[in-house]
Amino acid sequence: MTIAATSSPSSVNPLTGLASGSAASNAAGSASAFLQLLVTQMQNQDPLNPMDNAQMTSQIAQINTVNGINQLNTSVTGLNSQMTQMQALQGAALVGHQVTVDGNGLVIKGGSGSGGYSLPGAATDVQVQIVDGNGNVAGTLDLGAQGAGNHSFTWPASGVADGAAYTFKVGAVSGSSALAATPLMQANVVSVSTGSGGLQLQTSNAGNVAFSNVVAFN
Repeated sequence: MTIAATSSPSSVNPLTGLASGSAASNAAGSASAFLQLLVTQMQNQDPLNPMDNAQMTSQIAQINTVNGINQLNTSVTGLNSQMTQMQALQGAALVGHQVTVDGNGLVIKGGSGSGGYSLPGAATDVQVQIVDGNGNVAGTLDLGAQGAGNHSFTWPASGVADGAAYTFKVGAVSGSSALAATPLMQANVVSVSTGSGGLQLQTSNAGNVAFSNVVAFN
Protein backbone atom coordinates (compact mmCIF):
# COMPACT_ATOMS: atom_id res chain seq x y z
CA MET A 1 0.00 0.00 0.00
CA THR A 2 1.51 3.30 -1.07
CA ILE A 3 0.59 6.55 0.68
CA ALA A 4 0.71 9.71 -1.43
CA ALA A 5 1.09 13.11 0.27
CA THR A 6 0.45 16.58 -1.06
CA SER A 7 1.23 20.14 0.11
CA SER A 8 -1.33 21.99 -1.99
CA PRO A 9 -3.36 24.33 0.31
CA SER A 10 -6.59 23.79 -1.66
CA SER A 11 -6.37 20.05 -2.35
CA VAL A 12 -7.91 17.11 -0.45
CA ASN A 13 -5.54 15.32 1.88
CA PRO A 14 -5.42 11.64 0.78
CA LEU A 15 -4.42 10.56 4.31
CA THR A 16 -7.44 12.08 6.06
CA GLY A 17 -9.91 12.73 3.25
CA LEU A 18 -10.31 16.33 4.48
CA ALA A 19 -9.69 19.56 2.64
CA SER A 20 -6.28 21.09 3.39
CA GLY A 21 -5.94 24.35 5.31
CA SER A 22 -2.83 26.51 5.65
CA ALA A 23 0.54 25.06 4.69
CA ALA A 24 1.63 24.74 8.32
CA SER A 25 -1.54 23.07 9.67
CA ASN A 26 -1.75 20.85 6.59
CA ALA A 27 1.80 19.64 7.13
CA ALA A 28 1.18 18.89 10.82
CA GLY A 29 -2.11 17.13 10.08
CA SER A 30 -0.59 15.08 7.28
CA ALA A 31 2.28 13.94 9.46
CA SER A 32 -0.05 12.91 12.33
CA ALA A 33 -2.47 11.13 10.01
CA PHE A 34 0.39 9.41 8.24
CA LEU A 35 1.81 8.00 11.45
CA GLN A 36 -1.61 6.80 12.61
CA LEU A 37 -2.32 5.15 9.29
CA LEU A 38 1.15 3.60 9.17
CA VAL A 39 0.75 2.09 12.67
CA THR A 40 -2.71 0.79 11.77
CA GLN A 41 -1.36 -0.61 8.55
CA MET A 42 1.43 -2.45 10.40
CA GLN A 43 -0.97 -3.79 13.04
CA ASN A 44 -3.33 -5.19 10.44
CA GLN A 45 -0.87 -6.36 7.83
CA ASP A 46 -1.06 -9.86 6.43
CA PRO A 47 1.36 -12.04 8.46
CA LEU A 48 2.02 -14.06 5.34
CA ASN A 49 2.74 -10.90 3.29
CA PRO A 50 4.20 -8.27 5.66
CA MET A 51 4.97 -4.72 4.60
CA ASP A 52 8.24 -4.39 2.77
CA ASN A 53 10.87 -2.33 4.65
CA ALA A 54 11.76 -0.40 1.51
CA GLN A 55 8.10 0.56 1.02
CA MET A 56 7.77 1.85 4.59
CA THR A 57 11.03 3.81 4.30
CA SER A 58 9.85 5.35 1.04
CA GLN A 59 6.58 6.46 2.64
CA ILE A 60 8.37 8.04 5.61
CA ALA A 61 10.76 9.86 3.26
CA GLN A 62 7.80 11.09 1.23
CA ILE A 63 6.02 12.74 4.17
CA ASN A 64 9.33 14.23 5.40
CA THR A 65 9.93 15.73 1.96
CA VAL A 66 6.48 17.37 1.94
CA ASN A 67 7.05 18.82 5.43
CA GLY A 68 10.46 20.10 4.40
CA ILE A 69 9.06 21.85 1.32
CA ASN A 70 6.31 23.50 3.40
CA GLN A 71 8.87 24.78 5.91
CA LEU A 72 11.10 26.06 3.09
CA ASN A 73 8.18 27.90 1.46
CA THR A 74 7.33 29.54 4.78
CA SER A 75 10.95 30.64 5.25
CA VAL A 76 11.21 32.07 1.73
CA THR A 77 7.93 33.98 2.17
CA GLY A 78 9.25 35.49 5.39
CA LEU A 79 12.53 36.50 3.75
CA ASN A 80 10.71 38.15 0.84
CA SER A 81 8.61 40.17 3.27
CA GLN A 82 11.70 41.30 5.18
CA MET A 83 13.50 42.27 1.97
CA THR A 84 10.50 44.33 0.83
CA GLN A 85 10.43 46.16 4.16
CA MET A 86 14.18 46.83 4.03
CA GLN A 87 13.90 48.11 0.46
CA ALA A 88 11.06 50.43 1.46
CA LEU A 89 13.19 51.86 4.30
CA GLN A 90 16.07 52.43 1.90
CA GLY A 91 13.74 54.12 -0.55
CA ALA A 92 12.28 56.37 2.17
CA ALA A 93 15.78 57.74 2.76
CA LEU A 94 15.75 59.05 -0.82
CA VAL A 95 12.76 61.36 -0.25
CA GLY A 96 13.92 64.94 -0.74
CA HIS A 97 16.99 63.88 -2.71
CA GLN A 98 17.82 63.56 -6.40
CA VAL A 99 18.42 60.43 -8.44
CA THR A 100 19.56 59.99 -12.04
CA VAL A 101 17.18 58.12 -14.35
CA ASP A 102 16.57 57.68 -18.07
CA GLY A 103 14.95 60.80 -19.52
CA ASN A 104 15.66 64.08 -21.31
CA GLY A 105 14.11 66.57 -18.91
CA LEU A 106 16.39 69.44 -17.97
CA VAL A 107 16.40 70.62 -14.36
CA ILE A 108 16.60 74.44 -14.25
CA LYS A 109 17.73 75.76 -10.90
CA GLY A 110 19.69 78.85 -9.86
CA GLY A 111 20.37 80.07 -13.40
CA SER A 112 21.65 76.78 -14.82
CA GLY A 113 20.31 73.52 -16.17
CA SER A 114 21.71 70.08 -15.36
CA GLY A 115 21.40 66.86 -17.31
CA GLY A 116 23.42 63.87 -18.38
CA TYR A 117 23.89 61.10 -20.89
CA SER A 118 25.39 57.65 -21.28
CA LEU A 119 27.66 56.55 -24.13
CA PRO A 120 28.05 52.89 -25.20
CA GLY A 121 31.58 53.62 -26.42
CA ALA A 122 34.15 56.40 -26.73
CA ALA A 123 32.98 59.39 -28.80
CA THR A 124 35.14 61.76 -30.80
CA ASP A 125 32.52 64.48 -30.51
CA VAL A 126 29.41 65.06 -28.38
CA GLN A 127 26.88 67.84 -28.82
CA VAL A 128 23.89 68.68 -26.60
CA GLN A 129 20.98 70.80 -27.81
CA ILE A 130 18.71 72.51 -25.28
CA VAL A 131 15.07 72.74 -26.40
CA ASP A 132 12.41 74.99 -24.87
CA GLY A 133 8.72 74.24 -24.36
CA ASN A 134 7.87 75.40 -27.91
CA GLY A 135 10.37 73.05 -29.54
CA ASN A 136 12.91 75.78 -30.30
CA VAL A 137 16.64 75.27 -29.75
CA ALA A 138 17.56 77.55 -26.86
CA GLY A 139 21.22 76.63 -26.64
CA THR A 140 23.94 74.25 -27.82
CA LEU A 141 26.82 72.67 -25.90
CA ASP A 142 29.84 71.31 -27.79
CA LEU A 143 31.40 68.85 -25.35
CA GLY A 144 34.10 67.41 -27.64
CA ALA A 145 35.54 63.94 -27.17
CA GLN A 146 34.10 61.85 -24.34
CA GLY A 147 34.76 58.35 -23.03
CA ALA A 148 32.26 55.54 -22.66
CA GLY A 149 29.91 55.57 -19.67
CA ASN A 150 27.81 58.15 -17.84
CA HIS A 151 28.47 61.88 -18.11
CA SER A 152 26.84 65.08 -16.87
CA PHE A 153 26.66 68.61 -18.22
CA THR A 154 25.55 72.06 -17.10
CA TRP A 155 23.86 74.63 -19.30
CA PRO A 156 24.06 78.31 -18.24
CA ALA A 157 20.33 79.19 -18.28
CA SER A 158 20.65 82.96 -17.84
CA GLY A 159 17.28 84.61 -17.26
CA VAL A 160 15.40 81.30 -17.17
CA ALA A 161 13.13 80.75 -14.16
CA ASP A 162 13.62 77.75 -11.92
CA GLY A 163 11.41 74.84 -12.91
CA ALA A 164 10.93 76.00 -16.51
CA ALA A 165 10.07 73.18 -18.94
CA TYR A 166 13.18 72.45 -21.00
CA THR A 167 14.45 69.24 -22.59
CA PHE A 168 17.66 68.27 -24.36
CA LYS A 169 18.95 66.13 -27.21
CA VAL A 170 22.32 64.40 -27.31
CA GLY A 171 24.22 63.72 -30.52
CA ALA A 172 27.44 61.69 -30.46
CA VAL A 173 29.77 60.30 -33.13
CA SER A 174 32.81 58.08 -33.17
CA GLY A 175 34.71 59.15 -36.25
CA SER A 176 32.14 59.01 -39.05
CA SER A 177 29.77 56.66 -37.17
CA ALA A 178 26.93 57.81 -34.95
CA LEU A 179 26.70 56.58 -31.36
CA ALA A 180 23.37 55.90 -29.66
CA ALA A 181 23.64 58.17 -26.62
CA THR A 182 21.09 57.65 -23.84
CA PRO A 183 19.86 60.89 -22.20
CA LEU A 184 19.81 60.92 -18.40
CA MET A 185 17.95 63.34 -16.17
CA GLN A 186 17.96 64.28 -12.52
CA ALA A 187 14.70 63.52 -10.74
CA ASN A 188 13.53 64.82 -7.36
CA VAL A 189 12.09 62.05 -5.16
CA VAL A 190 8.94 63.12 -3.30
CA SER A 191 7.65 59.76 -2.03
CA VAL A 192 8.06 55.99 -2.32
CA SER A 193 5.64 53.07 -2.52
CA THR A 194 5.76 49.29 -2.76
CA GLY A 195 3.62 46.91 -4.77
CA SER A 196 3.68 43.89 -7.03
CA GLY A 197 6.14 45.72 -9.29
CA GLY A 198 8.59 46.30 -6.44
CA LEU A 199 9.69 49.62 -4.97
CA GLN A 200 8.51 52.69 -6.91
CA LEU A 201 9.85 56.23 -6.56
CA GLN A 202 7.42 59.09 -7.15
CA THR A 203 9.31 62.09 -8.52
CA SER A 204 8.28 65.69 -9.17
CA ASN A 205 9.67 65.84 -12.71
CA ALA A 206 10.00 62.26 -14.03
CA GLY A 207 6.80 60.58 -12.85
CA ASN A 208 6.94 57.12 -11.26
CA VAL A 209 10.30 55.40 -11.54
CA ALA A 210 11.10 51.82 -10.58
CA PHE A 211 13.88 51.63 -8.00
CA SER A 212 15.69 49.15 -10.25
CA ASN A 213 15.81 51.77 -13.05
CA VAL A 214 17.76 54.33 -11.02
CA VAL A 215 21.11 54.94 -12.72
CA ALA A 216 22.77 56.92 -9.91
CA PHE A 217 22.01 58.42 -6.51
CA ASN A 218 22.97 62.08 -6.39
